[in-house]
Amino acid sequence: MSESENTFVKPKWARELFRFLPTKSQFVLWGNVYDVYPFESDGKITTLNMCGYLHQSFKQEGYEFIIQYEPLIGFRLLDGDAQQLEKVCGLQLNPGGTPHPVPLLEAMGFIQRVVEYNCHKENIRANAAIILNFSSRIDATRIDFMLQDAKAFFYFAHYLSMTAFPKLFDSEGSEGGATPSKIPLSRHSPLLWIVEREADLPEWFLIDNHKIRVLPVPKPDNDIRRFIIESLAPNIPSYEEMNDNDRADNIQLFITQTNGFFAGEIISIYKTARRESIPFSEIGEAIRGYKLGIPENLWAKLDRKRILNAEPILSKSVMGQGRAIRHTADILKRAVFNLSGAQFSKVSQRPKGVLFLAGPTGVGKTELAKSISELVFGSPNNCIRFDMSEFSQTHADQRLIGAPPGYVGYDKGGELTSAIKQNPFSVVLFDEIEKANSKILDMFLQILDDGRLTSGRGETVYFSESLIIFTSNLGMNEILGDGTKRQIVTPDMKYEEMVEKVKDAIYDYFKYKINRPEILNRIGKNIIVFDFVRNETASLIFEKMLSNVLHRLKDSHDISLEMNGDVKNELLMHVSRDLSMGGRGIGNNIEEILVNPLSRELFNVGVKRGDIISLKRIYEDDGWSVEIEKQIMKARDNEDN
Repeated sequence: MSESENTFVKPKWARELFRFLPTKSQFVLWGNVYDVYPFESDGKITTLNMCGYLHQSFKQEGYEFIIQYEPLIGFRLLDGDAQQLEKVCGLQLNPGGTPHPVPLLEAMGFIQRVVEYNCHKENIRANAAIILNFSSRIDATRIDFMLQDAKAFFYFAHYLSMTAFPKLFDSEGSEGGATPSKIPLSRHSPLLWIVEREADLPEWFLIDNHKIRVLPVPKPDNDIRRFIIESLAPNIPSYEEMNDNDRADNIQLFITQTNGFFAGEIISIYKTARRESIPFSEIGEAIRGYKLGIPENLWAKLDRKRILNAEPILSKSVMGQGRAIRHTADILKRAVFNLSGAQFSKVSQRPKGVLFLAGPTGVGKTELAKSISELVFGSPNNCIRFDMSEFSQTHADQRLIGAPPGYVGYDKGGELTSAIKQNPFSVVLFDEIEKANSKILDMFLQILDDGRLTSGRGETVYFSESLIIFTSNLGMNEILGDGTKRQIVTPDMKYEEMVEKVKDAIYDYFKYKINRPEILNRIGKNIIVFDFVRNETASLIFEKMLSNVLHRLKDSHDISLEMNGDVKNELLMHVSRDLSMGGRGIGNNIEEILVNPLSRELFNVGVKRGDIISLKRIYEDDGWSVEIEKQIMKARDNEDN
């Protein structure tokens, strides 16, 4: 790092550690212990890992020996005179940090002699800090070590915490100069346990032990991130060319967008910007690329002609839902210009768009999601669909984000988080959202507001490049006191009246029934009510589905099926007699009235490849039947002979 003009502030955990050295003999550092931390020396800032940071900090505080011990690796002398240390504890260590393997049980004796050494003996000062790195691996429940050795080590350390005494220090080196220069200091030679989780050490070892101080090491807070970023920013391209206001805005953007990041990740973004010559004015894109693992914005690379024609393209798949199509097209257009959530922040992390599709069954809600995926990403496979009726149980959220450590399925990861991690450019469809457990709904607050979600493994996945779609049948029916259902909206209602009733039911459900009004607030004005499939729309759906049947027959078997207008109109009348089940119901009727009896007759007549078949009539006779006739028979029979 370069020199920085901003005021350096040590992390809170580091300040607390040195404050309690006179009274605490051991410290447990847990949490963000594998990160890097800014360290100031002679007015210059560097970043050091935990052992390096503790090494330099204790050296700065006047400690003669800084020793590191790691399971299976042994001791390292990070700082101090090796010959003097040998006089103190009998341990021969090479200077420069060369490891010296020492078994766990033998290590106890060396540690005890260093900690309890009387500094007046032999005129040797032995103020030492012993860093027990990777202490999570010293686990009495694992097979990495002899079980009894690990238990004995913890018992010994517990005993040592009680019997250790502080040693006399010179007045120089007191932190921050808080102690008057002529008052001598007494400080312990501490054991510093470096663990991933506080629970990695035995409970009995920590509980009610007033000689041990447990210090959580969090990810960098706002002040630390600001200091790191302000130190790095001048080295990023175009920083010097920017005016003061733009610099300040982009520094604040950098700080805000890296909330929850490790310091090492911030440095990685800085190095990426330098390596790829990303100007500081576009630092938001560098952060975005780091989160997603890709530097380009695929939304900005979409074929604008296809997006311009989104309404007619989507209308070919979803018919009779002009309002829903229009709203969806607007979302896609703003996503191309990266304006999603622009009113909330300069660089929004929210999803590219949110749609809440409500209305009757079978009207095209799910089909719209698949059509969007095909329009934008070129394939319906980019639509990640979750049937929320499968997530009605309390712990069903573990399927989406993964089980926490120690639980069955932890190694598999979550279905949702894994899918987004593999492909952040996706349409995510949550079908029939009202059937999900209310606990799962809480996850959507983080997705819709922050555009991210943390998996059971602790990994963060980002939804900032995804389009989120919810579907729901709320407002269609209500359950009466006797348990029966009553239809709230009917096809004979005007669309405007239907919209009002459905939206009222949705608001009532989220506000009062499940007490989640904040979810509604995140969805905003994106609730779209689909209309019933009415007669004119039914005719369009019928034409499309019938065309699919005819094309499948031609493509698969080179058989052409023809029918005159009267037969087609009769078929339309039969399949659209009841539109309460929407387009899906029309499809089911086509299968029953046409596809099944037609398949039967094709076998009975003995149709061959290249034949042209005429559908003469459809009739009901103990079930549906059709009458067909081959148009080309003699020529085909002559060829066979």
